[in-house]
Amino acid sequence: MSAPRPLSIVGGQLVLPGSRPIPGALRAKAGLIVALGGADPGPDDLIIDAKGALVAPGLVDLGVFAIDKPAFHFGGITRAALMPDQGVVLDVPSAVRFAAQSGKPDLWVHPLAAATRELAGAHLAELALMRDAGAKAVSTGRRWIADSGTMHRLLSYCAMLGLTVISHAEDGGLVGGAVATAGEMATRLGLPAAPAEAEALAVARDIALAELTGARLHFRQVTTAAALALVRAAKARGLAVSAGVTPAHFMLSDVAVGDFRTFTRLSPPLRSEADRQAVLAALADGTIEVISSGHDPRGPEDKRLPFADAEPGMAGAETLLALTLGLVRDEVIDLTRAFELLSANPAGLLGVNAGRLEVGAEADIALIAPDKPWVVDSAKMAAAAGNTPFDKQGVQGRVTALFKGGVPVG
Repeated sequence: MSAPRPLSIVGGQLVLPGSRPIPGALRAKAGLIVALGGADPGPDDLIIDAKGALVAPGLVDLGVFAIDKPAFHFGGITRAALMPDQGVVLDVPSAVRFAAQSGKPDLWVHPLAAATRELAGAHLAELALMRDAGAKAVSTGRRWIADSGTMHRLLSYCAMLGLTVISHAEDGGLVGGAVATAGEMATRLGLPAAPAEAEALAVARDIALAELTGARLHFRQVTTAAALALVRAAKARGLAVSAGVTPAHFMLSDVAVGDFRTFTRLSPPLRSEADRQAVLAALADGTIEVISSGHDPRGPEDKRLPFADAEPGMAGAETLLALTLGLVRDEVIDLTRAFELLSANPAGLLGVNAGRLEVGAEADIALIAPDKPWVVDSAKMAAAAGNTPFDKQGVQGRVTALFKGGVPVG
């Protein structure tokens, strides 16, 4: 197989770590970035004129539930960390190895190994073997591990293996079959609800065990003020603890479930407006380090049901970038921080050489028109299903070209 042509991108605004976008060129060769700024094209280069667009790292989406290439490519995602909750649970090396090959060459899938066999929360899976098969981190899946002894063993083992543990932050015993956050809206609608404190209880327990074991712990979604305060305090003590969130929880409150629309049936459920504001504050002050899509396309068989019977999840890959750029326009974060949240930080948690524009990093690159308007339409999405809570919402920011390892995608 012949090597790809070297790539030169000229006429763009480079989104570099720690600085405002600057005009310049980028050159990639053999899949890696080899020059930035004043890069001169070679005689055999494929030359792309960015025409003033942002030249940014491809997005690294931490914690998706399906490999959905058209949606990922639309959204500028070049790497996706796949949750272990699959038809065949990612709890054995063969399943991990198959998943790791499933997107190549134009999308790299980084499997998250199931923490326990069948994600049942009881017996640890073969974590070392799955790491060797391609797992980049370990996940508890959609559920919290209730048994503290099991979680302690998991964190101890992963600390020795150098693997990040990605935890679901809801106390399952308190949540039970709830589909909403306890409060006025859930009461008015008559929905089964659980107190928001279920999240803080789970976070407090897992932080205590992470401190005891020295493990690196990431909460895939933290959505309440109380839990965010615990993460903030843990980080201040120097613990290797981090938190993520999806756009739904910084854009929407539980008011959005008022018409029983199942596209707003999520896990964790939408929270109060006060908690939404706390999420925005945590994005601004660095407590939250990752924004991910939570991409989970669900068809009519899962969503066209009474609210309490519908499956949770949203198709989030296509809207991830645009909704995060909305935070930049609202001056919650700046553009550099946006790509730390979307690319550099998740890449760091996974231990992959991507997510930033630096010489020597892999040439996963997105050209972005940050102000280009478009309307989210669930009926026209590239995703396998259009279950977005942002249907018919106007947004800004579109990917105009995408490159994986310096090779054009699509």
